[in-house]
Amino acid sequence: MTARVILGVSGASGAALALDCARALRAAGATVELVLSAMAERTLTLEIGPGARDELVSLAERQHPVIDLGAAIASGSFPVHGMIVAPCSMRSLAAIAHGLDDNLLTRAASVQLKERRPLVLLAREAPLTLAHLRNMTAVTEMGAVVMPPVPAFYLRPETTAQITAQVAARAVDLLRIATPQARAWNPDEGQLP
Repeated sequence: MTARVILGVSGASGAALALDCARALRAAGATVELVLSAMAERTLTLEIGPGARDELVSLAERQHPVIDLGAAIASGSFPVHGMIVAPCSMRSLAAIAHGLDDNLLTRAASVQLKERRPLVLLAREAPLTLAHLRNMTAVTEMGAVVMPPVPAFYLRPETTAQITAQVAARAVDLLRIATPQARAWNPDEGQLP
């Protein structure tokens, strides 16, 4: 059975993470159900360029309007393997942490929690306030994985693209839908300077 995964994209900086997650999901053989916030569409254009949104949509089987709380992915009876929010804004994190299902992205995330399915949040902010940390604790206690997109410096990435691709691969690997894609640390490849 093909894995079906929801990819939520909020308006936080880090739009390249959304594209790389969609690519990694496709490489893992997953079907992508996409939901973009209004600010996500703007951030895709600002950070990547005018064709970014269309490229992202082309990697998905279906795009759901963020205002459609009656969409299939808003129901626990719709079979999915989990959800990634990449990037995850602090506004979306707060809404998920407090059960404020005010748009399809936050509703779909809440559904993953209530159905005990994987939910991976690529939380994008720095520095963090106490409110951010408490919201991260709350969603973690509910079963989500908070994964700030921190570079794997030990792999010695040479480009930003390598960093975002590795972060995306790790996020997809956390869903356990296919053989791991992320490059793993191998101490036999040499010592760090």
